[in-house]
Amino acid sequence: MKSLVLIALAYFSALIQVPESLDKEVVLSKQTLTVKEVLKELDRQSSFTFSYSNRIPLQKKISFGKQSGSMRYFLDRISRDYAIQYKTVNEKILLLREKKRSPTKKKKENATISGYITDASTGEELIGATVYIQELETGTVTNVYGYYSLSVPPGEYTLVLSFIGYQRQRLTVPIEESQTLNVEMAPEEVQLEEVIVTASETIPEVQEMEMSTAKVDIQTIQKMPALLGEVDVIRSIQLLPGVSTVGEGAPGFNVRGGSVDQNLILLDEAPVFSSSHLLGFFSVFNPDAVKDIKLYKGGIPARYGGRLSSVLDVRQKEGNTKRFGLKGGIGLISSRLLAEGPIQKDKSSFMVAGRRSYGDLFLRMSNNEDINNTIIYFYDLNTKVNYKINDRNRLYLSGYFGRDVFGGAVENLRFDWGNRTGTLRWNHLFNDKLFSNFTAIYSDYNYRLAFANNGTDAALEEFEWQSSVTNRNLQADFTYFPSLSSTIDFGVSGIYYDFNPGSVTIRTNDQPPESPLDLNEEHAIEAAAYFNHEKKFGDRVTLQYGLRYSAFMNIGERDVFEYENGTPSPDNAVIDTVSYGAGEIIKFYDGLEPRFSLNYSLSKQTALKVSYNRLFQYIQLVSNTTAATPIDIWTPANQYIQPAIVDQIALGYFRNFRQNTFEFSAEVYYKNFQDLIDFRNGAELILNENLETELLSGNGRAYGLELLLKKREGRWTGWLSYTLARTERQVDGINNNEYYPSNFDKPHDVSLVLNYNINKKWNASANFAYMTGRPTTPPAARFVYQGIVVPDYTGRNGARTPDYHRLDLSVNYEPPPKPGRRWRNSWNFGVYNVYARRNPYSVFFRPNSDNPAITEAVQLSIFANLIPSITYNFTF
Repeated sequence: MKSLVLIALAYFSALIQVPESLDKEVVLSKQTLTVKEVLKELDRQSSFTFSYSNRIPLQKKISFGKQSGSMRYFLDRISRDYAIQYKTVNEKILLLREKKRSPTKKKKENATISGYITDASTGEELIGATVYIQELETGTVTNVYGYYSLSVPPGEYTLVLSFIGYQRQRLTVPIEESQTLNVEMAPEEVQLEEVIVTASETIPEVQEMEMSTAKVDIQTIQKMPALLGEVDVIRSIQLLPGVSTVGEGAPGFNVRGGSVDQNLILLDEAPVFSSSHLLGFFSVFNPDAVKDIKLYKGGIPARYGGRLSSVLDVRQKEGNTKRFGLKGGIGLISSRLLAEGPIQKDKSSFMVAGRRSYGDLFLRMSNNEDINNTIIYFYDLNTKVNYKINDRNRLYLSGYFGRDVFGGAVENLRFDWGNRTGTLRWNHLFNDKLFSNFTAIYSDYNYRLAFANNGTDAALEEFEWQSSVTNRNLQADFTYFPSLSSTIDFGVSGIYYDFNPGSVTIRTNDQPPESPLDLNEEHAIEAAAYFNHEKKFGDRVTLQYGLRYSAFMNIGERDVFEYENGTPSPDNAVIDTVSYGAGEIIKFYDGLEPRFSLNYSLSKQTALKVSYNRLFQYIQLVSNTTAATPIDIWTPANQYIQPAIVDQIALGYFRNFRQNTFEFSAEVYYKNFQDLIDFRNGAELILNENLETELLSGNGRAYGLELLLKKREGRWTGWLSYTLARTERQVDGINNNEYYPSNFDKPHDVSLVLNYNINKKWNASANFAYMTGRPTTPPAARFVYQGIVVPDYTGRNGARTPDYHRLDLSVNYEPPPKPGRRWRNSWNFGVYNVYARRNPYSVFFRPNSDNPAITEAVQLSIFANLIPSITYNFTF
């Protein structure tokens, strides 16, 4: 009873709290200030925040007779001198310019309310935060830069702002004319009391335009079980429907029947060509530096292009504009550290995050010379700075630098590869309805393979092989908000590519370096322009349509081979070489890429969605291995290789239950591929001057059903997904010209992700994955030639490896922070592959060692046992 009385007293005392008085004494820095400077000083010295109309003369100066006085005094002076009205709402002060009286009545035009939604603790913009107008039962979400804009008839409205993991805010705002309303949202503490479901005042995902889209917040990913405690963005999205991998430790991921090179992976808008470390065991994304992750599997907006199957859009943190902080962790494989803080408080900030593995440090402790000389490690460096010039202009500069290094074990071998990216962005508001983003991007992927003589050949000192692909990109993107029911996106972009397929250098004693093989570099330009319009028709129908035009020019300086019969083939000899000068167009391709999506709401909780998109891909990865490797070659469309094309159509049913606590979706899709490249049987792809002679072009198809049941709130959260899918290829010259399963065809794929909040200190998570074994090509027969057993392969991918399944568990312990201390820490304890399943990575065939007349199948497993892990994390 006593507890109930105390709770009641606390509740009623909160109700009778009143905002800080306008009679509070404040002191200005000087007697003459601009209106904007006065408002900033009043904001700093009080608990009030200010929202003001765009018509307020912020740069006008006003002279006071004194520097100190009440807030009311200074506001009254501004109101009197510049005909400004002000009104207090809770702890906000709204300023509006008084309108001139007109002798004739005019119809009131819509007013626009716009601004940025930010994190109150860090100052970072929130992507995808909901701004819902209660009276109109509609709203919008912030864009990828945290900006929103709503045009509504004049009146007083209740705005409800919500974002996962943040306290919901409700604001009563009179909107008589266009005004800026920037809002800070406070993160919410985890509540473990009884969950009471109430009517939702946000926009359910069923009402949003997007389909075939997945957004996983980084907080959820950080709680999921991970291999050796390494939180991994790529492994996490592989647990979503329609996303798979060819095997344990394989780099990249496959989406709806697409190969790994058909995914456009963006880090702060810069393309990343290799998304994995340690040959696929970990991703290149440091979880501490990641702010937002979004995966498009279909219905891809017109602003994206260049890949056939998906877009993975990863955004880095901007840095804390409020205060300095540290965050990091120590694990079994690597350690990481992030530092962030304001350069100028509330105006500019920085973020620097580093991560490095240290397996090589432990190998040096071995008594075995071959082992202690082995080098094996990876590192990442993420950087970002941003500067708020004024309310209409913001600058962002970010970079990523990552590399893997192997070496030392065999003949002084050294093998390293990595990505470098840089992004410079300028956000500019032309007005409250027109938002723009101008971007300059640099991206480079390169690898190097080298070894030095170890005494076996006195003449040879060193061999080195280098390859790279580099692009430089300029783009301009615009968003126009003409009305509450309409949003228009448009823009242009241009990319310049440099492809270096391979360059070999040999250094010998007392001789200058030689280049016995230097493959022709290729250069290309890819340009695009797009338009996209999203329009709501009443309460039930939302339509999105768009068009992207793309063009690709393969240009010189380069030599091009010509073949007999005009067709590159190992059987056709080179009959001529044509030289093209710098900038001269060798081959030109272009095409239109239409996009279309429709959302029909059966009710507020149920919707049907349909989408169609066509995409062109002008650069492709050439590989004759099941899983991509760092030395695979990116090659552009040219006179012999056509750009790949895909048409995808998808239909989905979406339903929310129990006031958006549960989400269910079912989607079916069909994809038709054209001009996909594959390799001939027995192809030689490495350092081949005539690479086009080893390639074939064909078509493909992929189709499937994806089911997803997701729980968003409560002690238990997580999702259950199931994918039923097929993906096949048809290439003349392979498999008797008939369709055959692609390397990543897996008809059945089931994933279960669970997270349980035990109490305020303990949290438990579990992942379970099951999928059909991948296709493989067994020998159909064999023959003996001069005592050597030679296998004979016929049909491609005619068999499968055994099915794959795995269970992972983890427990997170986070003690409550001590009062007054910013230091927080947590422990993660995990077990990967709990029941020690020997999942097959591949199956190969060889003669039996005891009886060579017998051919035996051998299964290779990457992990054949359970793998425990422990990680210590901290924030300050």
